[in-house]
Amino acid sequence: MKCTVYIATSVDGFIAKTDGSVDWLHTAGKTDVDMGEHADMGWSSFIASQDCLIMGRKCMEVISNMNLTPEQWPYGDMRIIVLSNTLKHAPDNMKDKVELYSGDLHSLMATLESQGHKHAYIDGGKTIQAFINLQLINEMLITKAPILLGEGVPLFGKTARDIKLEQAKATAFANDFIQVHYTVNYN
Repeated sequence: MKCTVYIATSVDGFIAKTDGSVDWLHTAGKTDVDMGEHADMGWSSFIASQDCLIMGRKCMEVISNMNLTPEQWPYGDMRIIVLSNTLKHAPDNMKDKVELYSGDLHSLMATLESQGHKHAYIDGGKTIQAFINLQLINEMLITKAPILLGEGVPLFGKTARDIKLEQAKATAFANDFIQVHYTVNYN
């Protein structure tokens, strides 16, 4: 089963401020520029290529706290699995949208694959780190927002070993964001 990371970071590699907020994503770069055909920076075509989403508890809580309307919900009717060893129930505004999972990630992936899933979107810092250390991530799309936060929640933590990123493709957008697409090589 193919697993892809699609995430935004500050130029200095943080996915959130130390308090978990991501409001800087909406103010970074040129906010008034015409993005033309790149208005969503590839989000629509990316999300259409995925058949499930696996995210961490903190990531889900950030999304839950946004209190998105049905029109703002970015995931359509995609199956969403939230990894948590502590939650027994999803927040009220998420309970019909997500299912909770606690357990072995290899087992989860085998189950999803046996159910016909072929391409998982992986989101959330600790979740991404766990999947990388288990050598489950195949590709990463990292969008760098033109801002330095100085401190925050890093995208990458300690890895079990060096991991090569290959076949880089970069796209610079009119709002000064840059998206880099890598294939992951664990050999």
